Amino acid sequence: MIKVGIVGGTGYTGVELLRLLARHPQVSLSVITSRGANGQRVDEMFPNLRGCVDLAFTEPDPEALAGCDVVFFATPNGIAMNGARELLEAGVRVVDLAADFRIRDIALWERWYGMTHASPDLVAEAVYGLPEINRAAIAGARLVANPGCHVTAVTLGLLPLVRSGWIDTTNIIADSKSGVSGAGRKAEVHTLMAEAGESFRAYAVAGHRHQPEIRQVLEGHSGRAVGLTFVPHLVPMVRGIEATMYARLNTAAGDLQALFEDFYAGEPFVDVMPKGSLPETRSVRGSNFCRLAIHRPQDGETAVVLSVIDNLVKGAAGQAVQNMNIMFGLPEDAGLDVIGLLP
Repeated sequence: MIKVGIVGGTGYTGVELLRLLARHPQVSLSVITSRGANGQRVDEMFPNLRGCVDLAFTEPDPEALAGCDVVFFATPNGIAMNGARELLEAGVRVVDLAADFRIRDIALWERWYGMTHASPDLVAEAVYGLPEINRAAIAGARLVANPGCHVTAVTLGLLPLVRSGWIDTTNIIADSKSGVSGAGRKAEVHTLMAEAGESFRAYAVAGHRHQPEIRQVLEGHSGRAVGLTFVPHLVPMVRGIEATMYARLNTAAGDLQALFEDFYAGEPFVDVMPKGSLPETRSVRGSNFCRLAIHRPQDGETAVVLSVIDNLVKGAAGQAVQNMNIMFGLPEDAGLDVIGLLP
């Protein structure tokens, strides 16, 4: 059994990790940390885990965490970069669900995240944890940087087009909508029901920190410069991301449906839907799937890609478990064979 520790177990990604790992056939949950909830039983805070998780939250203890095989950091940005090194030196594998190791350009990361990076050398070692493009590298990794939620939805929707050479990569538009759980569990006015309910708005239009991450992935795996306009939106639902991408096709463009089906053939968690489909966020709620549909309106010069994920699963905890499975040579869908919740 794989002994697992979670640093930061009281946020939405932390409890989602607990939900998935509690039923994982090859996992033994060992340590769940939280300074604020130290001593409280997990199932008191999260009653959905009654009978599934028999642990209490503890203060972060490097010695206890060093006894794990893998540790997930489900913490705010800036925590894992200070705590990962000691664990790696103890032989523990680390998966960071925050952004500390995602962006290779340290100066760019520091500009977007507003802090000095504590472990730039580990950024160079970290493997970007998008299995659909980095599976082999993830298998041998000590440190995995789990992708952002918007990044996952947008990147999976654009990769086939960007790699094909069929689009103008200098002017791509990504319009992404997320449920309020993407803002985390902390209390903030803009995510209160009275503020977010029955409303729909854009945010970070001038620039969002997921934009450079998306560009890095697309450029790094296509060899092409990418000009991207990325605008996120907040919608009044708890879970889910729907990203709609627009790109101008060139004269080389062929059968878009076949392109996507071939590109993702055999991928366990990417579902390319039949031509003309309109994927819904509710179809992936609670599951690790990304569902995609590709359109060419009026057979014109614009490709429109629709991408839906659960931001807490494929956009965070589920993808982290998928990465863990790859790192330990387990079936990739172990603990993740969950059907989306309907209604």
